[in-house]
Amino acid sequence: MLIYIHGFNSSPASSKAAAIQRELERRGRGGDFTAPALPHSPAAAAALLGQLVRAHRDTCLIGSSLGGFYATWLAETQGVRTVLLNPAVRPYVLLAGEIGRQKNFHTGEEYDFTAQHLDELRALEVDSITPARYLLLVTTGDEVLDYRHAVGKYRGARQIVIEGGDHGFSDFARYLDTVLAFGGL
Repeated sequence: MLIYIHGFNSSPASSKAAAIQRELERRGRGGDFTAPALPHSPAAAAALLGQLVRAHRDTCLIGSSLGGFYATWLAETQGVRTVLLNPAVRPYVLLAGEIGRQKNFHTGEEYDFTAQHLDELRALEVDSITPARYLLLVTTGDEVLDYRHAVGKYRGARQIVIEGGDHGFSDFARYLDTVLAFGGL
């Protein structure tokens, strides 16, 4: 099972999730993929994702941006393989300036992002990683995150550093076969 974990203010309707779904359907494996809509609360998102991973023991996660932070917590607490796409390394610092009213890019849903959310993110921090569990893909042109933070955090893991690009990983389809092979598909 592949579980795609979307980022902050994103949704299962992201272009990366859609590309994965299309490719798996083409391969006759569409049922081996899910991309849950995450609650705004990091604690609730972690609980939902933990249930999904426990329900599908042979799981590989694909975490994008904030989803990469959640995926790292799951990889270390549940022992699953994880693909990270421009992951947020310390989102509780990155998002501190985002406290207030937020709007989901895909659904238009509005909600309040609070200091409590930052505390919930901080509670999911892992101090060290098991490098063999990870495939890291980062773009040097990420306009939101400094890719070097991820390269340092995931030292020892398989890493693909792509020159240029953007935070949304607009050329993700070029790396889809690599991602799916790491995921066992």
